[in-house]
Amino acid sequence: MNVPRLILASASPRRQQLLTEAGYAFTVYPASIDESDVPPVLSPGDVAEYLAQRKAEVVAARFPDDVVLAADTVVAYADTMLGKPTDADDARRMLRLLGGTVHSVITGVAVAHASAHVFRHARVLSAVHMRALTDAEIDRYVESLDWQGKAGGYGIQDPDPFVTRTSGCHANIVGLPMTTTTALLRDAGITPSAPPP
Repeated sequence: MNVPRLILASASPRRQQLLTEAGYAFTVYPASIDESDVPPVLSPGDVAEYLAQRKAEVVAARFPDDVVLAADTVVAYADTMLGKPTDADDARRMLRLLGGTVHSVITGVAVAHASAHVFRHARVLSAVHMRALTDAEIDRYVESLDWQGKAGGYGIQDPDPFVTRTSGCHANIVGLPMTTTTALLRDAGITPSAPPP
């Protein structure tokens, strides 16, 4: 019996790194969907899971015999949901909002194997404590361009992400909760091809 190929429906270098470190062999095929096209009634957690499912569905339709892994991460503070900044000014706005707060990072994960009729999804929530930021610190960070492609306009793995404490899954804050991802992939018959280093 042939083991299906694993396809990561994401161009995120952080997700690729987490999967590689866990020993998975995979092919990258980013999903092309409109991430702003979501039902307006959804909570931030629902949005993350909805977008992960949509990404998995789109790529699984193209590769029905393969196992597709998709994810979407959102940052939420109170009732405000933050995706990826559209530009530098948007990144500044997000960092001003998040500085000095405790906010949530939610990642939706979906695994699809269309020909085997396997479709699993879940969401993971972590809390992030961020220290207060000065305008000069925000400007310096924005000028580094490290905010690009990151929900909430920052990455916990960056040289100075302003984070003082976290609770919950650290890999979730990076962009892919590996304990949950491993369980979903196992359900679809995918296990690491090499032991983690």
